[in-house]
Amino acid sequence: MRRAICLLLLWGVLVLAIGTAIANPPERQEREALRVCMDGNNMPFSNEAGDGFENRIAELMAEDMDVPLAYVWAPQVMGFVRNTLELRVCDVMIGAVAGYEFVQNTNEYYRSVYALVVPADSGVEATSLEDPSLQGLRLGVVAETPPMVALRRTGAVVVGYPLMVDTRVRAPVRDAVEDVAAGTTDGAVLWGPLAGYYASRQEPPLRVLPLVDDTSGARLDYRITMGIRRGEPHWKDWINDFIDRHQEEIHAILSEYGVPLLDRRGQLIVPDEGGKS
Repeated sequence: MRRAICLLLLWGVLVLAIGTAIANPPERQEREALRVCMDGNNMPFSNEAGDGFENRIAELMAEDMDVPLAYVWAPQVMGFVRNTLELRVCDVMIGAVAGYEFVQNTNEYYRSVYALVVPADSGVEATSLEDPSLQGLRLGVVAETPPMVALRRTGAVVVGYPLMVDTRVRAPVRDAVEDVAAGTTDGAVLWGPLAGYYASRQEPPLRVLPLVDDTSGARLDYRITMGIRRGEPHWKDWINDFIDRHQEEIHAILSEYGVPLLDRRGQLIVPDEGGKS
């Protein structure tokens, strides 16, 4: 009986070990391609034509690795990580907010901030959500984003746009910026990379005011990393090294797309005439 119990215990340990090994396979050491999880219709970040700045950064990574670049396309909505990284069909998502719980974060490769988009001839110069000049203005805001509560306290009239949408069908931020250009709203408070990109595509271009002096208590600036699976320390180390070696090039790419960039102290980085930070 004792021998039978021991055999059962041993079998249980083996089954557990095999199950753990299957659930957590060893980290890949050789990569025949850079497999990137990406949304195929999410400008300015990415699209299937390769026009986004995340596409450009992925190309830079693949060139550095000297391997082909392969995309796995999926709309970046709820379940994105589960249907891509966790299924091991791709190995990195180029944009992940630092602290995002569903991935292992690399070091940040840029830091940006929410911005106010206003008409070119607007007299508004606000760089804080508490600026008195915003009181009474009709301002577009994506629902459930940090600026919403602070703007209501300021006395702005908040015009909401949906947060969770299928990017193949809708582009709420683009709609918000177009409403500013059309005069339907007086401005919009949007995530910096989106604000800079869409504002520059209006005629005349709209002004973008990064909210770098905000004292409302709303969290407006974020560090952006790359997201990978947990348990892949060598892959994380390689990406961190890549970011360190190519930081200037990455910032130059981001500046081309009008992304407001902050330094490590939270101060606005002003690109020079050549586009470098």
